[in-house]
Amino acid sequence: MPTDADPALLVGYQNRDDGAVYRLDDDRALVQTVDFFTPIVDDASDFGAIAAANALSDVYAMGGQPLTALALVCFPYKTLDNVLLQRIVAGGAAKIREAGCLVVGGHSVGDEEIKFGYAVTGQVHPERVWRNDGAAVDDVLILTKPLGTGILATAVKRDLLPATAMADALASMKQLNRAAAQCAAAYPIHAATDVTGYGLLGHLVEMVTGARRGVDVDVAAIPQFSAVGEALAAGAQTGAARTNREFVADYGLRADATLEQYAPLLFDPQTSGGLLLALAADAGDDLMRDLKRMGLTAAKIGRVTDRPQVRCLA
Repeated sequence: MPTDADPALLVGYQNRDDGAVYRLDDDRALVQTVDFFTPIVDDASDFGAIAAANALSDVYAMGGQPLTALALVCFPYKTLDNVLLQRIVAGGAAKIREAGCLVVGGHSVGDEEIKFGYAVTGQVHPERVWRNDGAAVDDVLILTKPLGTGILATAVKRDLLPATAMADALASMKQLNRAAAQCAAAYPIHAATDVTGYGLLGHLVEMVTGARRGVDVDVAAIPQFSAVGEALAAGAQTGAARTNREFVADYGLRADATLEQYAPLLFDPQTSGGLLLALAADAGDDLMRDLKRMGLTAAKIGRVTDRPQVRCLA
């Protein structure tokens, strides 16, 4: 795609950020993002809610507040009952309203495979935009949701585990990142993103690539959903985990026994994952305290280093 230069464009797509940010004036900037995907769960209403929470998350990851949303729908209307579509759209709309955002329209296309999501527009102060590339050496890294949605969804789809094994992951995927973002807004966040399809290590590498920094990951501190270990023991694997590892390997990934032990979780593609925040260590302690007071499953999972390398430490 062409690279358009405009002084009002504060954040484009060049650094793989979560959304674009366009300045309107000294106090207001627009955040724009789009996300849609195929069903990750069987229940239509839950799928709609997860798709909405996932799309809204990119605005929160930029430090913004969602304003409006446009639905994107692909549906096999000739072969499936439209009641199913109504439930998907209703589940998504309810989650959009929960965020204080408005569904203002959308577009639908007949397709053999269901796909659903939103294009979301939000707002943020131009001087309080969170980018994904500002992490400083010795920053701590905080993750606000557990990992394992890809592993669990695969296990359930392949009948390796019952659907009940996804109960905590389902609740997490439907949970907005609004509370975590509002809590973090009181702190000097150096870099932020949300953990989605590239997996934890993939998004960590995106945060440090531009400044040629690295990360030490405290793998034992990473929270995971309750049935992840059982799913892995049953043989659940995702194809995206392999490609995510290939992406990170190009950035000095240190391969050792610790990495191999935790690799399925570290490279697992997430849906509607948590925020990943980088900030100074002393502020990180205070933020962790506040996040836990809110009942969020947050954890300090590592720190930023001055070497362009990814190390996993037990």
